Amino acid sequence: MSDEPNTRSPSPGLLMIISGPSGVGKTTLIERLNEKFDFTFSVSATTRQRTEHETDGIDYYFLDEPTFKQWVDEDKFLEHACVFGRYWYGTPRQPIEKNMAEGRIVLLDIDVQGARLVKAEEPDTFSVFILPPSEEALHKRLVDRGRENAEIIERRFSEAKSEIKSAYELGIYDAMVTNDDLDRAADELDHLLEARLRRAARSGPATSR
Repeated sequence: MSDEPNTRSPSPGLLMIISGPSGVGKTTLIERLNEKFDFTFSVSATTRQRTEHETDGIDYYFLDEPTFKQWVDEDKFLEHACVFGRYWYGTPRQPIEKNMAEGRIVLLDIDVQGARLVKAEEPDTFSVFILPPSEEALHKRLVDRGRENAEIIERRFSEAKSEIKSAYELGIYDAMVTNDDLDRAADELDHLLEARLRRAARSGPATSR
């Protein structure tokens, strides 16, 4: 990157969304992609309780409900929603705007409804949805993880099918990538992002290694 200050508008950074149902291998693909691209990961805010293994400001911003609602009133979230009717989650606006102004690639790992809200406000956001090769393969992955009992697995499977259906119906994703083979899917994501960065370069460079 040039040492000269960037004065272009809009900002030269890139906002990217990667969505996908539980068990689709999204986290592994993001880790593979991050080996090449210098991502800045967006940290969400939530009203749920912090676990002993989580760090405030690293895993989430842990807020009480009055503070969360105050942030909503002050327009501090790019998107926010109540999940399962219990806890609020939101994507803070200021860190994203700061990092994009510095030419960074800011990655949001959010669900379909969150992606819909972000795309409505930031139409130039690059969005990709990760698909399983089949419903049967997704169900097997959820079972094989061995993390949850049968009831929770079936609930996650039902939610996953609903999320995939919504992703198709809303038409908000720039690309749909099937994770039938990790190396192939990672290569496809790599090529898609490289192509988008070449387009974004017309308004200023985002960083990559």
